[in-house]
Amino acid sequence: MEQFATNLKRRAKELGLAHAEVARRAGLTERRYGNYVAGTREPDLASLLRIAQALGTTPDQLLGLENKTAGRTTRDVLQDRLLSASAGMEQSDLELLIIAAEAIVAARGKSASRKGPQ
Repeated sequence: MEQFATNLKRRAKELGLAHAEVARRAGLTERRYGNYVAGTREPDLASLLRIAQALGTTPDQLLGLENKTAGRTTRDVLQDRLLSASAGMEQSDLELLIIAAEAIVAARGKSASRKGPQ
């Protein structure tokens, strides 16, 4: 149970999420999720699946049965954070995020082409 609590904290921190936000995304009360983070209770299977989905990971990773953190780059973590943040957005906000991301990519492409080959 301690491994699970540690993995919950680590993953939420990687994604920059407060425990209250993870609870909200998983459809749990803050108190119930807090028990899992504190290691005083274990979730049922349905709750475990919802928590894993909210954290963009697998139940096996949360339970410590699978370790996919070794060899992860900062870019991998940032992409996970972006994906996790987008999961909590309304469709209209998600559409705005995509427009902004595409504008950043386009601007980077233009600035790189102005600099020429290096």
